[in-house]
Amino acid sequence: MLYLLRFLVIATLLHAGLVQAAVTLSHGFARFGQPQYPASFSHFDWVNPAAPKGGHLRLMALGTFDSLNPYILKGTSPIGTGDFYQYGISELNAPLMVGHGSFDPSGDETASAYGLVAESIQYADDLRWVVFNLRKQARFHDDRPITASDVEFSWRTLKKHGHPQYRNYLKDVARVEILAPLKVRFVFKQPATRQQILDLGDLPVLPKHYWSKRDFTQTSFEPPLGSGPYRITEVKPGRSLRFERVKNWWGKDLPVNVGKYNIDRIDVDFYRDRHVAFEAFKAGSFDLYIEHQAKNWASNYRFPALLRGDVLRAEIPHQIPTPTQALFINTRRAPFDDVRVREALSLLFDFEWANRTLFNSVYQRTTSFFPNSPFAARDIPLGAEWLLLKPWQEQLPDGLLEQPFQVPVTDGRGIPREQLARALALFQQAGWKAGRNGLKNSQGKLLQLEILLVNPGLERILQSYVQTLRRIGIEARLRTVDRAQFKHRLDAFDYDMTLLVLPQSLNPGPEQWLYFHSSQAGIRGGKNYAGIQNPVVDAMLEAVMQARTRNELESAMQALDRVLLWQHYVVPNWYISQHRIAYSKRLQHPQIPPYTLGLRAWWLDPAETP
Repeated sequence: MLYLLRFLVIATLLHAGLVQAAVTLSHGFARFGQPQYPASFSHFDWVNPAAPKGGHLRLMALGTFDSLNPYILKGTSPIGTGDFYQYGISELNAPLMVGHGSFDPSGDETASAYGLVAESIQYADDLRWVVFNLRKQARFHDDRPITASDVEFSWRTLKKHGHPQYRNYLKDVARVEILAPLKVRFVFKQPATRQQILDLGDLPVLPKHYWSKRDFTQTSFEPPLGSGPYRITEVKPGRSLRFERVKNWWGKDLPVNVGKYNIDRIDVDFYRDRHVAFEAFKAGSFDLYIEHQAKNWASNYRFPALLRGDVLRAEIPHQIPTPTQALFINTRRAPFDDVRVREALSLLFDFEWANRTLFNSVYQRTTSFFPNSPFAARDIPLGAEWLLLKPWQEQLPDGLLEQPFQVPVTDGRGIPREQLARALALFQQAGWKAGRNGLKNSQGKLLQLEILLVNPGLERILQSYVQTLRRIGIEARLRTVDRAQFKHRLDAFDYDMTLLVLPQSLNPGPEQWLYFHSSQAGIRGGKNYAGIQNPVVDAMLEAVMQARTRNELESAMQALDRVLLWQHYVVPNWYISQHRIAYSKRLQHPQIPPYTLGLRAWWLDPAETP
């Protein structure tokens, strides 16, 4: 009782501004506890600090690009194509901190960040503000120093003109104060969460002097002024890029970078067709291929270069939460706003048949929005998860608190009769009755469904699903469009159903808000592809953001997963928990850590380099 009284008194005084919160100064920041590596660390444990520098690497990207401005909604930049983000090269500017975001994720811990542009971080224990102390040696590629003014400009510009993903996590900052040329403070509208501090550390620092003379809102093929380990030196619009290592890069000797960014020149060719890209790889046109097609991996890796040993092939297990791959159902449109229709559509997808006949039985069925992670809902809700969900019992689907969620399972030889009957019953309950000419509503309108695709290779996989839908009376069709049209339709939510992949992280945070929160359902270019507007989902997202311990985070994520699954916003697809990769024997790599492929730390064997 005395402890509680003391806590209330201190909280009141802090709120009134009569006492100051304690301040912490640190080289890094962790969402829970302390960072794994101390201030004195020299390099990450899994890298090779003696990795040789040099050489020329050739890579590929699937798709194309029509802009080198990665920060706005307009256009497609290289970082938005295929596996590009894994390569460790991009048109992105260096952020304040690394380890947590996509610029350079930690390989052996889940929720920590260490200073990059920022040398250290200061924050009040009440998390009302955070200060980043910038490094004196941090420079843009034109040798101009990175200053607090650049940081303030980046916040202001990205908040006003940036892609929605930036505007979302910057909106909670009330103001940015330049305390000194290399010292900048972010003041929050209300006490921040530790996750918000981590997200702010991901802020890319833009050069104010460069962008003040250009229109930030427009696409451009001009290589932007950067500050990272590589610079773009050659551009063939939509076709290829050349990156060259900045030899005297200011960050090369920092502990977070030792053993990384070892290759002098990297050329990236862009391919619109995966089959053509693979044939080019077999012919030696580039040095590394990340395989995403099970049939190709099982059947087509007996080409001469591999048989000679010039190309190596590996399956590398990992502990990375795999992306959410699914057919997203657009609930903004009738009749897909009816959960019974969505559940019926899910019952008609035969994963087991596809896995057996098309995938060589190598995939696992996705039974969660967060597969291969501790965030997946299991069995029935218990403990902290149950406590989160119980207050919402009246708004939850019947059975959610008492029964585990189950995806439909077949024997791989077609949809069982009882499963078909269940789907038809759900359609009928939703007002769609089966007749001689198909499923129709009371106005005689035929149920129609178009699945929007951008990858032609998916047609053979989804054709059997479309045929099943047609057999029960739905006028279903596949529509494959080019990437520009696909992006335009995706940004405008112009689809009934579409197959998408949502990247997931070891440390869920604001991206979940972007994917699932009601506030994002109407934002053009947003990532709430299913159009979810559900108060229970919103409440679980709040619990995710407010989690103070790893256990609290896992319980909140499991509760979120469970609610999403029971609402049938998607038809779950499949996943695999290993990297499938083929690469030139010239490429060498360190011990692969559990949470990243770590291509940034690979190098070229000098003995094998021409």
